[in-house]
Amino acid sequence: MIEKRFDIPFIADLALREKQIQQNYRPVIAVHKWFARRPGTLFRGLLLSEFSDGPLREVFYRSNDFPQLRMADPFMGGGTPLLEANRLGLNVVGFDINPMSCWIVKQEIEHLDPASYDEAVSRLRDELERDIGALYRTRCVICGNVEAHVKYFLWVKTMGCRYCGENIDLFPGYLVASDARHPKNVFVCPSCRRLTESDDRRNPGTCRHCGVSLSLKGPAARNRCTCPRCGKENRFPNAELGPPRHRLFAMEYYCPSCRSGHAGRFFKTPDAQDLGRVAQSEARWAKLRSRFVPDDEIPSGDETNRLHRWGYRRYREMFNARQLLGLELSATIISKIANERVRNALATNLSDLLRYQNMLCRYDTMALKSLDIFSVHGFPVGLVQCESNLLGIWDRDRGVCVGSGGWKNITDKFRKAKSYCDNPYEVRHNGKRKVIVPIKGEWIGDDPCCKKKARQRLVQIHCADAATADLPESSIDAVFTDPPYYGNVQYAELMDFCYVWLRRLIGDAFDAFGNPSTRNPHELTGNIDMGRGLRHFTEGLSSVFQRMARALKPGAPLAFTYHHNTIEAYIPVAVAILDAGLTCSASLPCPAEMGASIHINGTGSSIIDTVFVCRTTGVVSRKTLAGSPEEIASLVRDDLAELRKGNVNPSSGDIRCVAYGHLVRMAIWNLRSTWDKTADISGKITSVTRWLGDFGGWPEVERHLNEPFSSGHPEPASGVCEKLEEYGDEYVVSF
Repeated sequence: MIEKRFDIPFIADLALREKQIQQNYRPVIAVHKWFARRPGTLFRGLLLSEFSDGPLREVFYRSNDFPQLRMADPFMGGGTPLLEANRLGLNVVGFDINPMSCWIVKQEIEHLDPASYDEAVSRLRDELERDIGALYRTRCVICGNVEAHVKYFLWVKTMGCRYCGENIDLFPGYLVASDARHPKNVFVCPSCRRLTESDDRRNPGTCRHCGVSLSLKGPAARNRCTCPRCGKENRFPNAELGPPRHRLFAMEYYCPSCRSGHAGRFFKTPDAQDLGRVAQSEARWAKLRSRFVPDDEIPSGDETNRLHRWGYRRYREMFNARQLLGLELSATIISKIANERVRNALATNLSDLLRYQNMLCRYDTMALKSLDIFSVHGFPVGLVQCESNLLGIWDRDRGVCVGSGGWKNITDKFRKAKSYCDNPYEVRHNGKRKVIVPIKGEWIGDDPCCKKKARQRLVQIHCADAATADLPESSIDAVFTDPPYYGNVQYAELMDFCYVWLRRLIGDAFDAFGNPSTRNPHELTGNIDMGRGLRHFTEGLSSVFQRMARALKPGAPLAFTYHHNTIEAYIPVAVAILDAGLTCSASLPCPAEMGASIHINGTGSSIIDTVFVCRTTGVVSRKTLAGSPEEIASLVRDDLAELRKGNVNPSSGDIRCVAYGHLVRMAIWNLRSTWDKTADISGKITSVTRWLGDFGGWPEVERHLNEPFSSGHPEPASGVCEKLEEYGDEYVVSF
């Protein structure tokens, strides 16, 4: 069982490493972007702790198969718990109200013939190369090669001065590329608009073309920009003017002819031919009758309202003409593929490709690469945008992709993802050395493919509210899930960006794509625009947990990950567990995020999840039943020590979230005997809030954490009358 066998240091170390470069540990996630994916190693560890008899550090690297078991995930999302269970041979059933989630998990888990896929990919890229390949070529400024490949086109937003009509470039800064991955710093001149390299970033000197002083700081800041002609201040954005206009001002390219003798990257100011190809794209797109480019309006929302403020009203307005042309041609080719699974795979690839093929992508001046639209889990509208090469660039000599965001990049990642499904592996660390450990006998999929003597597995994926799931009582051996974390990510608002395209291409072939949007009033994320608050989240989580508890076999676990920066967001968790008639038998810490992730870097947010393990009947370790904030602080210290053994250096935010887990667990333990699940939801929220306040809550735990440590195991909480039994070398309390 998890409470006894889960190895915090072992899994914490693996999970922390996995989150650094997750696709190296779980390539299956490259099938399509999803948000806030939890580490696959964590759920593999939880599953094996529950169902395997051996030490976790041993069975983790062995082949496992549990064909007699059935597992459910009521909040499927990107599918991590479901995929890990499927890999271990369990029959699985997953639910999510977001149709994009269901589509993505379906594509992750369906077997795909690699040869047929590779052939279709080659045909797609060859056709696109013949048709629009020239639009992604440029002349090398060093050797004159006219077949150099453009990696990135850099665009700046522009506006007309409301006083004199002068066209203003909204540069927040004039640095194009730093000297971190290039020998020198690259600047755009504020006067002649050409590129100049400089040794000193802070004092860049003068433009080598016109002699004007270069500047690190640009004229646009805090939604204001001064007109260079009349000197008057203009405000932006102005939604009444429609979608923003852009000017191509720089390009990073790749020249295979002079790569070996050239130090650093290749940059250039667009020449007349480059600008002519922009005009050519616009002319072709204007004449083309589009079949697959969506014309859907962007609905109001917490995230999409940012787009409205910039004048975007339809999703197609977030792309330039060259991108729209390439995407329409790509979709046309895909639609003609006869093999359904291959056609769906490439449709999924196109949907994922959209992340890079839009005019909200930014260029990282340090890493010198494109940042996809979802790099911060929102719709931030920058002033400088990056257009990636649609086809992708392949360096045959080195056997690698050059740049990011093209068809070659996306399909290569997808191919590796499906290969991993057929032949999964784990990564073992020997000091600084990584060893790939193939796990022969395990596989991910709905079909055994070439696996000898393997059986077909039951995989059920439902686009539905799990609260209404048709699951017989006592039919499920475990529920493992990663539920929404109240208000963290607006999944539906973001996924609509891909959905409106995929829906056009797939049509009626997928029943879940019937609605014009993925948005659903029952979605469990806080959303100001839709009036969804803590009460809505509590009611929704409770109804799902109650349904899952009825489907679980007696004593079977409902285990889920959770973290949030405020204790208020944990109160719905306590209410949902109590309403379901469950007891929280353990709260375990494990890394779930990467501290350097763009969306949380520098915010003070925790990277540590609490894994709540809940059951209808079972046992609780006596030493975990804290009766005071001081005893909670002692348990937190123990957890932090275990995390440090796993090479995790907990931050103040991590410590707070670990404490929240224990506080909520003890609130559930103490309220369960008198809990009335029929009470009003507000009253139930108040009951948990009051208990936490009376107990002392986080402020009192924090105070004791700052005091000198005194060892000693706490006694069971007062009022506990359950029978004590000897369990190994510990005492436990049965419930």
